[in-house]
Amino acid sequence: MSQHQYCFIAEGDPRTFSESMASRDANLWKEMIQDEIDSILHNDTWVLVDLPPGCKSLGCKWILKRKMKVDGTIDKYKARLVIQGFRQKEGIDFFDTYAPVARISTIRLLLALAAIHNLVIHQMDLKTAFLNGDLDEEIYMK
Repeated sequence: MSQHQYCFIAEGDPRTFSESMASRDANLWKEMIQDEIDSILHNDTWVLVDLPPGCKSLGCKWILKRKMKVDGTIDKYKARLVIQGFRQKEGIDFFDTYAPVARISTIRLLLALAAIHNLVIHQMDLKTAFLNGDLDEEIYMK
């Protein structure tokens, strides 16, 4: 029986846009960043405007992640542009926060009804579902 030695290079995800562009995977990061920008533009998520007098803008940041397979190889690269909403103050900049999430009891009920009525269930994940939310407020991002 032979023994094998393995060496894995653990490279972390880039923390900044600059780090991603300086990495050996810069072309892959560029492709994912362009994909995110295309999704934002396709969904009419924002409108480019000049900052009105008296308004403050929030910063933004790229979140860059490598998604791994079970065997440790890279499955895909993901890039998301996020606004730095943590700089907002409750009661001044916003009043309510919520994220619509189904309770597990609701999911169990739906699965039980599907089983009783012999229905087929399909699951899906929408990559840009959050881009379809409507805001009553105006938010400015730089």
